[in-house]
Amino acid sequence: MPLRPLSFGTLLGAPFQVLRRNPRATLGSALIIQFAIGLVTAVIVGGAALLAFTRVDSASAADYDSIQAGSTAIVLLSTLIPLAVALITSALLQSILVIEVSREILGEKRRLGELWRAAARRIWPLALWTLLQAAVAVVVLGAVVGVIVLLTFIGTVGAVLAVVFGILAFLALAVLAAWLTTKLSLVPCVIVLERAGVRAAIARSWRLTDRYFWRTLGTEWLVGAIVSVASQVVVQPISLIFGLGVGVLAPNGTDGSGFPSDILLIGGLYLVIGVIQLVFGAISSVVQAATVSVIYVDLRIRKEGLDLELIRFVEARESARQDADEDPFRVAGRA
Repeated sequence: MPLRPLSFGTLLGAPFQVLRRNPRATLGSALIIQFAIGLVTAVIVGGAALLAFTRVDSASAADYDSIQAGSTAIVLLSTLIPLAVALITSALLQSILVIEVSREILGEKRRLGELWRAAARRIWPLALWTLLQAAVAVVVLGAVVGVIVLLTFIGTVGAVLAVVFGILAFLALAVLAAWLTTKLSLVPCVIVLERAGVRAAIARSWRLTDRYFWRTLGTEWLVGAIVSVASQVVVQPISLIFGLGVGVLAPNGTDGSGFPSDILLIGGLYLVIGVIQLVFGAISSVVQAATVSVIYVDLRIRKEGLDLELIRFVEARESARQDADEDPFRVAGRA
């Protein structure tokens, strides 16, 4: 990436260059983390569901209601473990990708293990930030849904008001969410590269995006749209081909022996599509996190002259005059 203010086209292309230059560390990390989340979810929630089904199936008529309620509670509680794992691993992936982009800008290429060790140092502030976002979303949505439910108890007029309020509230929330997520999108970069706490990172992201809101929003949304469309272009034809294959090879749902051969075809379809979705989900995570990181660097170049510090750092490194602990992204006054 050139060490100068970036054009809109460069901003769009740079995240994909990050993926291309070091796919083992970037895409590999995303695949490992997404697979781990899926595996933990399948084992924990699947095991809890199997246990619950077994208990309900063997329950006597007298105990059926209480056992069913307890089994439902077990399944619901079991989802908390995958959520916790997803929270921590998502923070780890964010940290990995922010560090990778910052090193690539300096012309360095880190190995997967190096990135993971460096990223682990900032995982807890990032996890706290992710948890804070989730908590705010739950509280706000819960409040809106609560008002809608209360309005429905009033009667016919209340039901009409509930519909109107619901439509207006969710439209307003969509606009508010777009605004806040854009203004605060640089928080992970600030937490990782500037070693800031969550509160300081929120204020810093807010200031950096001043006067560059629409540029930031447009870049993030356009990159997300490109990745989403590319994913659908690949997945949908494969789904269509497998669907036609099921209809041609097993039009009645069975083969000559009566075995439901379409089960194998459908199973293969879900497996292939699942793998493709895993890969594209990992690619999307990498590209979108890289996009935010590139925007962060670009805004610091435009507003703080970071390019001069980066050039000085690179020149000092090449002439062997670089301090081992020096970090060009660090803000003065932060440890």
